[in-house]
Amino acid sequence: MTSQNLSIVLAGGGTAGHISPLLAIAAALRTAAPQSRLLAVGTPSGMETRLVPAAGVELATIDRVPFPRKPSLDLLKLPARLAGAVRQSGRILDEASADVLVGVGGYVCTPLYLAARRRGIPIVIHEANTRPGLANRVGSLLTRHVATAFETTRLRHARHVGMPMRTEISGLDRESARGAARKALGLDEHKPTLIVTGGSSGARSINRAMAEAARDLGAAGIQTLHITGRGKTVVAPDGGPLTADGYRQVEYVDGMELVYAAADLLLARSGAATVCEVAAVGVPAVFVPLPIGNGEQALNAAGLVESGGALIVPDKDFTAQWITGHIIPLITDSQRLAGMAASSRRLGIRNADQRMAGLVLEAVSA
Repeated sequence: MTSQNLSIVLAGGGTAGHISPLLAIAAALRTAAPQSRLLAVGTPSGMETRLVPAAGVELATIDRVPFPRKPSLDLLKLPARLAGAVRQSGRILDEASADVLVGVGGYVCTPLYLAARRRGIPIVIHEANTRPGLANRVGSLLTRHVATAFETTRLRHARHVGMPMRTEISGLDRESARGAARKALGLDEHKPTLIVTGGSSGARSINRAMAEAARDLGAAGIQTLHITGRGKTVVAPDGGPLTADGYRQVEYVDGMELVYAAADLLLARSGAATVCEVAAVGVPAVFVPLPIGNGEQALNAAGLVESGGALIVPDKDFTAQWITGHIIPLITDSQRLAGMAASSRRLGIRNADQRMAGLVLEAVSA
């Protein structure tokens, strides 16, 4: 066996936050070990069923085994469900003759980690969030090959490598790409540009505040591209799509590199991938963390905010008044934006995918 003919199984799924780094690692492994065989493992109901095959990676699935947080009937069923998923995982690893397992978190990873450990298969983990998920906390007890996207993440044996991302993003030169990106997005090449996104599913609170502030932004000479999320068209009082000077709304943009290149300022949720990509390409940002969950989105953004590369505002405080009072002065201050961009780039890591590929090969040869 050499690094060129490995059988590599990659586990993760459910959300784009898991699938995107998994696919970036897979692409880097194809470069580092061109003859290696790659197999991804997810669940039958996750986004991976669409995104992984589209990226040219074979996909196998196992049953989804959620871990209930409170006493319930599902908690009583957990041992049997987990045992079944571990058996499924073992069959997949055996049939693939797996040399190494790479996990990025999510429901699918725990049974695969356990099955790999039983077989003595090396395990490599990447944790995307500042606050680790349960699967990767379990996995970190079973291996020394643990990587994190954020330096502040606390996991056993962790080393900070950054967030694996698509090369279209990690290799982006915003300055040279700006004109073409704005043209592709239907924007004026010369106006101050705010781009707003709540993620692929959108964010109602962000959409609501933006609808109320759209006319004020236009009156200030700012053009806004509002990515509303699928099925979340922002409507005017008459029930039709909202229109205003300088305001354009779309449900989705295929290729966030276009957004990062076109924006003078990005307004977004602070998912781990978004925060790391913003830092890697050096785009000034305003983050409105998701107000539910365990507070991980605010933690994700903390380092970038402390460095001066981004601003943060709680969801409950994000209003049209906040937009006009903070965003309009910021986006029209080119010197301040340049300082934020420089601060952001100093924290950014562009080669995390290559670092992860190296860690995988290191684990196999250990």
